[in-house]
Amino acid sequence: MSDTYYVSTEQLSVGYNGKPLIEHISIGVRRGEILTLIGPNGSGKSTILKSMIRELRLIAGTVVLDGSDMAALKEREIAKKLAIVMTERIKGELMSCRDVAATGRYPYTGRLGLLTKEDRAIVDAAIETVHAQDFADRPFNETSDGQRQRILLARAICQQPEVIVLDEPTSFLDVKHKLELLDILKNMVRTRNVAVIVSLHELDLAEKVSDRVVCVANNRIDRCDVPENVFRDDYITALYGVEKGSFNALFGTVELKKVQGEPQVFVIGGGGSGVPVYRALQRAGIPFAAGVLQENDLDYPVANALASELIAVPAFAAIDAGSEARADALMRRVGRAVCPLDRFGETNAANRRLFETAKALGILTDPAALAKEAKS
Repeated sequence: MSDTYYVSTEQLSVGYNGKPLIEHISIGVRRGEILTLIGPNGSGKSTILKSMIRELRLIAGTVVLDGSDMAALKEREIAKKLAIVMTERIKGELMSCRDVAATGRYPYTGRLGLLTKEDRAIVDAAIETVHAQDFADRPFNETSDGQRQRILLARAICQQPEVIVLDEPTSFLDVKHKLELLDILKNMVRTRNVAVIVSLHELDLAEKVSDRVVCVANNRIDRCDVPENVFRDDYITALYGVEKGSFNALFGTVELKKVQGEPQVFVIGGGGSGVPVYRALQRAGIPFAAGVLQENDLDYPVANALASELIAVPAFAAIDAGSEARADALMRRVGRAVCPLDRFGETNAANRRLFETAKALGILTDPAALAKEAKS
């Protein structure tokens, strides 16, 4: 990857009606790289992108495209290097999806916008790239949100750009189409050496697809770094001002706030088996205790976020007698237990003993019955 930014900003100041919203913006993206903007709603992500592409007038600073000040470039020159996919829904009356995609060739056509055989081949290839062949000739206004987004991406690809700017491209898409769109972008970055600048709300996707992440909050660029240094529990919680829950950097997920109060159920979990039980209890407003979990167990992050009490031991450590005794005492105090585990081994023999104790005391509840109760 080249060290030279293909698109960069120099001391950019952006806002509306001459009033700055964010100042001193100096960021850049290289070819073969995905740069992602994240941050709370209203923090200015879209404002930055719209200012970079000249949709909004700059208050101060410079946007550099391939070594040239964009302010000095003509629209056609920019369109041959930079393509845009924004959240605004375009109206394509009387246009097929193929027609909409073909508008991406206008920077290369004459005044009449007539497509050559080569242009049509490029359009066909772009439609194939986004897997839209099945509905390419359907009226654009009769397609789903996911299909429209793919066509708009095909239009951008038809420009044969060096950089693509996308503002929240996954906002209207279901999980399947979110993954498909990001896979297409990642493939273009890898095979065509395209630079991508994108804003995303989905932190789990941003963590997985980005090469670098720009964090926007409190009217400033708070951080620009690699995902590994950005997606940390404490940082994301502070960036978004999370108060009613928590962010789990390991899985890129959020958890709701734990239910307060004395635990009413003790969950003997592990290996991911407890996670659906923890969440079912949280949804039902039932405080619970959990244990004994190693801190590297799949259950641990969710239990730590949702359980009112948790018995845990360090990662890779054996469950010691003291932790087992505390869990036994807690389970007896709660007076009700559930064990979603279906097998035990040497490392969780203590949990097997807890299970046997709960069964002997007659306080063991079937997970299915608990889930039914939680829904009622």
